[in-house]
Amino acid sequence: KSKALDHILLHGPPGLGKTSLASVIANESNSKMVVTSGQALTKVGDLAAVLSNLKPLDILFVDEIHRLKMDIQEMLYTAMEDFKIDIVLGKGPSARTMRLDLANFTLIGATTKLNKISRPMRDRFGAILPMQFYTEDELVNILATNASVLKLDLDSSILYKIAEYSRGTPRIANNFLKRLSDFVLHNKINTVSLHDLLQV
Repeated sequence: KSKALDHILLHGPPGLGKTSLASVIANESNSKMVVTSGQALTKVGDLAAVLSNLKPLDILFVDEIHRLKMDIQEMLYTAMEDFKIDIVLGKGPSARTMRLDLANFTLIGATTKLNKISRPMRDRFGAILPMQFYTEDELVNILATNASVLKLDLDSSILYKIAEYSRGTPRIANNFLKRLSDFVLHNKINTVSLHDLLQV
């Protein structure tokens, strides 16, 4: 590949795998992913430092991108469109502006509050992708894989019961699974029953 991917905005409730999907995109495109968050970038200098250190075709993942301050969003506009940023050097009458060229990069933003992102910011993303709640069958597939990693031998009825309680959210399902694993280890149980699950 020689061209950066379009900028991508992932939105949806917490726990649906926005960060995981960004990692998959980075892996599939053989790109390095640099991770930060909206609340971590408090000054334009913070963003300038991150952007200037990106290499060609890197992916910058910004979690909770809706929390970026407006002046930081405005710096991102030119970074996303032209791969350039303007940096102000000095203060007062002697201040001057320096334009800094950036490497071609891809911004992947994640948000739980799409309506908090300004229209100019949203318009600069090539793809805006909603994250949907998972079906029980999808959660069961995830749980089966993670149960194998945890060396838990669980009947499908247990997996479906966990999925039923998980409100379509993998993070909740995996938290239940981890608690069940801890319960099994603590009580030295060989076979897990629905009764055991209700004790977790």
